Amino acid sequence: MKNFLLPMVVLVLAAVPMWGDAPPSVMTKARQDALTPREALARLKDGNDRFVAGRPACANLLEEARITAAGQYPCAAIVSCLDSRTAPELIFDQGIGDIFCARVAGNVVNNDILGSLEYACQVAGAKLIVVVGHGSCSAVKGAVDKVRLGKLTGLLGQLEPAVAAAERETPGARSSANHALVERATRDNVIRQMQAIPRKSKILKAMLESGQIALVGGIHNLRTGRVTFINGRL
Repeated sequence: MKNFLLPMVVLVLAAVPMWGDAPPSVMTKARQDALTPREALARLKDGNDRFVAGRPACANLLEEARITAAGQYPCAAIVSCLDSRTAPELIFDQGIGDIFCARVAGNVVNNDILGSLEYACQVAGAKLIVVVGHGSCSAVKGAVDKVRLGKLTGLLGQLEPAVAAAERETPGARSSANHALVERATRDNVIRQMQAIPRKSKILKAMLESGQIALVGGIHNLRTGRVTFINGRL
């Protein structure tokens, strides 16, 4: 009987996580406090490398949920598009409790998003803000084509400055069929949304100036999965 039970005991022990309060991948208050904005960015870059390579970190999401149930200490706040192909948790290979995500078509930074970012950084301690756009963005295409549709009309209107700037610099058709125009408008929109954050939020501006947080942008390539970063305030 003893010989029969021994392999079972070994298997059970092997399945028990040998962590202290939390596995190394889970953000805790101590880890968040010790993290610098550059290190937070490096964490996202490493995660994107894993995503692109098809080697995501092994994660026990239910265990992460249990550990973070009593409190959250994310390393970064990400503003990204609503697009179903560009979920930040996936493309940066992050787990539960690792990042705040504010998602809206066209990754625009309106007052609601600003308030969310102020909470994420000032109250909850995130060290980095990332504004992420992506290739073939339907919102940008809609703004280029001057789409009018209910409440979407007002949202796309927030992309018009980026589209107008791209049209001045890009030859060819003034339609979403012009790939170069769409891509240029996408990048310009990310930069403009980044610029709007310290301009519209005194709280975030002060945190950026003091070095408490950093602000960068990124463009996600839907085909390769790679996020190309645009340095803003780092």
